[in-house]
Amino acid sequence: MLRKMKTKLWAIGLMVLTTLLTSSAQIFYKIGADKLEYNLLSLFTDYFLLIGIFLYAIGAVLMLIAFKGGELSVLYPVIATSYIWVGLLSSYFFSDSLNYLRWIGISSIFFGVVFVGFGSRNKEKEKIVDTI
Repeated sequence: MLRKMKTKLWAIGLMVLTTLLTSSAQIFYKIGADKLEYNLLSLFTDYFLLIGIFLYAIGAVLMLIAFKGGELSVLYPVIATSYIWVGLLSSYFFSDSLNYLRWIGISSIFFGVVFVGFGSRNKEKEKIVDTI
C-alpha cells in the first residue's frame, strides 16, 4: 500500500527548476533546428541539440528526485509552468510576440498551478479536522 505524504517545499522547488531546464532545452532545440541540415549525422554533431538533450536529462533526474518528496497530483501540474517559461524565453530570444491573448493564457496557467497547490493544502487541513 502506498503511503500518503505531504508535499515538501523543496520538491516543488525542484519541479520549478526542472521546468526551467526543460524550457531552456526547448530554446536550444529551436536554435539547433533552425541550423539543422537534413542528415542523420547533423543530429549528433549540432551542439545546440546536444545541450538541449543534456538539459532534458538533468530535468528528468531532478523530477525523479522531486517525486520522492511529495504527491504526484501536486508536483506534476507544476510542469505546466513550462508553457510560461517557453513563452517568455521565446519572446526574448526569438522576438515572438506576446499579445494579450497569450498573456491571458500565461496567467491562466499560473493561477491554475497555484490553485492546484492550494487545493492540496485544503485537503490536508480537512484531514486534520476530521481526525480531531
